[in-house]
Amino acid sequence: MFGRTSRPEPDAIEVLIGPRATFSGRLQCDASIRIDGAVDQGHIETPANVILTETAIVNCDIVARVVSIRGKFKGLIQADRVELLEGSQVGGVLNVNSFYMDDNVLMRAAVNIRADTMADMKPPPPPAHPTIPVVAGDERPKAPPPASRE
Repeated sequence: MFGRTSRPEPDAIEVLIGPRATFSGRLQCDASIRIDGAVDQGHIETPANVILTETAIVNCDIVARVVSIRGKFKGLIQADRVELLEGSQVGGVLNVNSFYMDDNVLMRAAVNIRADTMADMKPPPPPAHPTIPVVAGDERPKAPPPASRE
């Protein structure tokens, strides 16, 4: 009667922290989360989406598929995609695969964009004849000859 027979759609918002609510702690669920209020500290984790509206003030870590921010956020985000929407204020570290930022966003954060294919890429070998002098040990590069004024 009260049991759930199937999992919710990943985009269905089942968890809402209202504009007059304050939350501290660990929040974990299978559905999308919308935050209108405050999160003082803690950890939020979902395989779906997290939406921070313009009234949200969030100071925690978030692990999600997509994180859309229109309010204030400070902390660590690990997500497939982060969207910083107009009016958002963001600080901390964003570890993402995809990143979007509107105009009028205040961001003081490190953004680490990673791609699964980047792990297999190797850096190119150095050029055979470098144009920059290579200094080994205590050697100093020779100064170029003075230009003649002829």
